[in-house]
Amino acid sequence: QPVESGGGLVQPGGSLRLSCGDSGSNLDYYAIGWFRQAPGKEREGVSCIARVGGRTKYADSVKGRFTISRDNSNNTVDLQMDNLKPEDTGVYYCAAVEFLFGQPLCAVPTFGSWGRGTQVTVSS
Repeated sequence: QPVESGGGLVQPGGSLRLSCGDSGSNLDYYAIGWFRQAPGKEREGVSCIARVGGRTKYADSVKGRFTISRDNSNNTVDLQMDNLKPEDTGVYYCAAVEFLFGQPLCAVPTFGSWGRGTQVTVSS
């Protein structure tokens, strides 16, 4: 099961780095997604990375500010978040799926294994 770390409180314009790890699985064999859910809103895809080829996908709202990457030495998938905005506030979840079976890379129903989430708050 994926486990998230790295959330916290940051001022607008600041940066945070989230990590998704799994002590029981090699994440190289999984497509990994970062999702977020703000109070009163549906969970949405933020950024995802495919298992094969490293194809990535970003929500329009985070393009140019967030970067997803694999750290093979630590068996993590990291989300570097820069120039954070108050609207980035929410609980961030990491999710994993072994095979896409033609489903969209960064859609909530595609993923079957979810972490418990980490809170990110962007506020002055």
